Amino acid sequence: MTLDTLFRAARVETLCIDWLDDFTLFYHRASGITHLLTSPAPEILAALGEAGMTLATLVGRLALDFDMPDGDTSALAARLDELTAAGLVEADYSQSSVKIP
Repeated sequence: MTLDTLFRAARVETLCIDWLDDFTLFYHRASGITHLLTSPAPEILAALGEAGMTLATLVGRLALDFDMPDGDTSALAARLDELTAAGLVEADYSQSSVKIP
């Protein structure tokens, strides 16, 4: 992952979403897998949307939306990696150049 990698949430038509108490259920039609997510994963997906944003932009957006102090970029990068591995986020590395330590 790099600082300028563009991340996008999976397209809405590829998901079936429902809310179950503290969980958000995401059924990923392409893989046939159901994911039960808790905060902050649903908020990350909502913030990304289909347009997408870089890690730095996402940190700033979440800080504004949730009145967070300086965000932990490495923790958010780890969540993005997990969501990407699950197929719920797409990463576009075509513009990437600077690696995150």
